[in-house]
Amino acid sequence: MPRYLDIDSWKRRSHFEFFKDFEQPFFGLCTDLDVSAVYEQTSQKQAPSFFLTCLYLSIKASNEIEAFRYRRRDDAVLVHDVIHGSSTVARDDETFGFAYFDYRPDFHRFMTEASKTLALARTQTGDLDPRPDQDDLIHYSVIPWVRFTGLQHARRIPGDDSVPKIVFGKHYVSEGTRRMPISVEVHHSLMDGLEVGQFLERYQELLITLPL
Repeated sequence: MPRYLDIDSWKRRSHFEFFKDFEQPFFGLCTDLDVSAVYEQTSQKQAPSFFLTCLYLSIKASNEIEAFRYRRRDDAVLVHDVIHGSSTVARDDETFGFAYFDYRPDFHRFMTEASKTLALARTQTGDLDPRPDQDDLIHYSVIPWVRFTGLQHARRIPGDDSVPKIVFGKHYVSEGTRRMPISVEVHHSLMDGLEVGQFLERYQELLITLPL
């Protein structure tokens, strides 16, 4: 069951109070990560999808960092037990829609369900299905055409969104290593650079060790 954080005893209480009413309270950073192992696995068909494997490992890492499960509820903070993934998906008609991927700890179960979700999303037209009231998610986007070094999201201001945003870019080879740009944007009242760094460190570890 989701629970509410005890803000009175939270060591970041003053940070929460400071940032929560900012007109634009999100901050973000971009880096790139070593995805050589994932690329090799998917190239050899030992894993069926580069994107879905990266997505699975990212959601797994997000669930392990508690702050990535925090969400604003006015002046309170809800802690979700589990968070899932929502991603933009390129459609066959050259538009995009949103698809929702339930997190399953078992990689093979996740991949079976996610593959069906992805295939269906590509054939859809019309409604984006944004689900603004669902926040037990990480919002993902994929820009496979661009090796970006910076990124800014479209946003309603003011708004009550506190969902982290993660974007994957075009992977490339540098000095024999395949790397992928990643952008991470989070609500500053809920976490700081420390937690983003913890997420990126854990995600990189999973991308290398591939606990599938």
